[in-house]
Amino acid sequence: FIILFVSILMTEFTPRFIFAGLLQRDFILLPSGQAVLDIPGGNALYAAVGCMVWEPDPPPGILARVGEDYPQTWIETFQQRGIDTRGINILPQALDVRNFRAYTSREGFTSQNPVTHFANHGLIFPRALLGYSAQDNPLDSRINLNEYALRQSDIIDDYMNANAIHFCPMNYLSHSLLPALLRQAAFTTITLDPNPGYMNTTFWDDVPGIITGLTAFLPSERKLRDLFQGRSEDLWEMIETVASYGCEIVAVKRGEGGQLLYDRAARARYEISAYDSRTADTAGAGSAFCGGFLAGYRRTYDPLQAVLYGNISASLVVEGSGPFYALDAMPGLAQARLDAISQMVRKV
Repeated sequence: FIILFVSILMTEFTPRFIFAGLLQRDFILLPSGQAVLDIPGGNALYAAVGCMVWEPDPPPGILARVGEDYPQTWIETFQQRGIDTRGINILPQALDVRNFRAYTSREGFTSQNPVTHFANHGLIFPRALLGYSAQDNPLDSRINLNEYALRQSDIIDDYMNANAIHFCPMNYLSHSLLPALLRQAAFTTITLDPNPGYMNTTFWDDVPGIITGLTAFLPSERKLRDLFQGRSEDLWEMIETVASYGCEIVAVKRGEGGQLLYDRAARARYEISAYDSRTADTAGAGSAFCGGFLAGYRRTYDPLQAVLYGNISASLVVEGSGPFYALDAMPGLAQARLDAISQMVRKV
């Protein structure tokens, strides 16, 4: 009854926020040695949760592709948690969306050799990970869409009535085609976190076309340095260069180092410290930041405030495992942290 009620309720609203990206099945070996096995994950889910910390109503929509083997009970859980799932395209085939990470430090992790890592922790290797093989940031294709890549046909009609969307890391073709399509459809706020598969020197001449016209470009420091490898070591020079491609805001995620923000209109630079929270699991933190950023920007239209909102969303996510931990935080905690972190901004 609850699921039916939520489904009916969702049909009455067009989401204000859309999050386009991936849904995954996460298998995580935490820094503590604890194993968290086969739980919902993926950047689209964490970005939606980062937004919901601030703006739970109306339910944000997710755009993603999964296979028929993806747990239907998980999708029902997303609905119960207040996410509009009508944009999840279930394909009539199996899709391997498993994602393994073993922490090597509080923030560092690897996705390789899961058998070895389970053995090192004295844990039984899970049958659900048999046959798993991670690809280590392969180059994206300029001509072929893989099964996980979003197409124009994946965007349902109701979602075209929204006007704010965040593109999580996907692939070059989806990022080069879909933002331009949605700008033509009167989306006024478009933010994007680039995919490591094209943030490299091979795609140097292609990246400007993705950035042009974005409201905000939200890369990690590592991705930005990979793109500028051999061209610059100055992070602010990199940031101002990508902003010059025609993007209003560039915010660079630096993990425990916080964020760097460049507001092109004001020609203003800021350094923001990460909120000092207890770190249990950093999975999804960058995507949660992006979701919080989008919510904060649409609430205030202030780039600096948007970064602070994202900062706090990430601080809540890293304190536990799983995408919904942040939504169970004590009422008022996010706002209290936002008030506190406003003192941790430095204009440079």
